[in-house]
Amino acid sequence: SPDKLMSGSMRRISIVFAGGVFGAFVNSLLAWYLGRKGIPQQFGVAIAPAWSAQYLYPRLVWGGLWGLVFLAPAWRSGFWVGVFARGVLFSLLPTLFQLLYVFPVLQGKAVLGLTLGKLTPVFVFFYNAVWGFCAALWTYGSKGDA
Repeated sequence: SPDKLMSGSMRRISIVFAGGVFGAFVNSLLAWYLGRKGIPQQFGVAIAPAWSAQYLYPRLVWGGLWGLVFLAPAWRSGFWVGVFARGVLFSLLPTLFQLLYVFPVLQGKAVLGLTLGKLTPVFVFFYNAVWGFCAALWTYGSKGDA
């Protein structure tokens, strides 16, 4: 019935959005923690955000919006391979957005954020892969598939 279809669609959208928010929270916590411990700086990367509402809130909203990519049909091949691979694959979208638009256009940090350090793309990829895996794990665990 149309009502059941709509409720199923809304449920799935809610799950993937919440998964994206969860992934963004873990990603943000990790970026803050590693920055506080000086790990990126040891590799010449100037990414050490302060923990604040101004840091966290936009990341949670964007994480939820990026979570909508989990609505896309993709392969299903077992828990670890499927969930991990989809999470990492889908994390490439926010990674490319950060490296090719946010850093150079919005923040003036050059393409790939290279003014923050030569290994900046590696850290961005790692943090976003954590986002993707956590978002996929949430989605899978909430029976929204993954």
